Amino acid sequence: MIEVVNVNKSFGKHQVLKDISTVFETGKVNMIIGQSGQGKSVLAKCIVGLHEVDNGSVLYDGRNFSDMENDSRREIRKEIGMLFQGSALFDSMTVEQNITFPLSMFTKMTKKEMRFRADFCLERVNLTGKNNLLPAECSGGMQKRIAIARAISMKPKYLFCDEPNSGLDPMTSIVIDNLIREITYDFNITTVVISHDMNSVIEIGDNIIFIHKGQNWWNGDKKSIIQTENPEIINFVYASEFMKDIKTTMQKKEM
Repeated sequence: MIEVVNVNKSFGKHQVLKDISTVFETGKVNMIIGQSGQGKSVLAKCIVGLHEVDNGSVLYDGRNFSDMENDSRREIRKEIGMLFQGSALFDSMTVEQNITFPLSMFTKMTKKEMRFRADFCLERVNLTGKNNLLPAECSGGMQKRIAIARAISMKPKYLFCDEPNSGLDPMTSIVIDNLIREITYDFNITTVVISHDMNSVIEIGDNIIFIHKGQNWWNGDKKSIIQTENPEIINFVYASEFMKDIKTTMQKKEM
């Protein structure tokens, strides 16, 4: 579990986060959504320590990350897996080398142990036997799955995913969504996903926080987000004419 307690963050005179409190639950897909420029990415960066909070606290299973010295923070960061928006694979490394990179940096595993772990992670993302390919030889969807395999290589307790479906076609996006959900449930991970993709929100959003004007404007799940009468949520969810038509159709069926 990750708890955010009364977090504020400003850059100069511009306050980006305003007294945000929320809980990201273990074993669930927790999603941060909202329009561009509302503070989603800043909140995520504050949680993992890339930005220092002005005041307030971030707690990892009761451990106050915000008050820790660097050495203690480093230990928690070893428990965090990251899936970057652009996958961030090393072009000159093979698939296996990409996956074992964090293991070589932060563990004392032997090469045999690292290969075994890489094989396990590749099997988990349905890429068995792709160890020796280079990223350039893999499709966008494969690269995302490789990045997920790397993110779980250290057996993380917490997994952060930044726009995991960015640049992917709808069918591949569904594959990635299902994979994130399965890994979260199977390994009981606290997963935090930043997303603009409403398909993903409605498909896998167990716990959703909507950031608006730097505030925790709304909390709920994938069912309640469709039913809410919150005007800012409605404008966000039904931004396109297509989605507005769907809402109108749904309302007519209820009448």
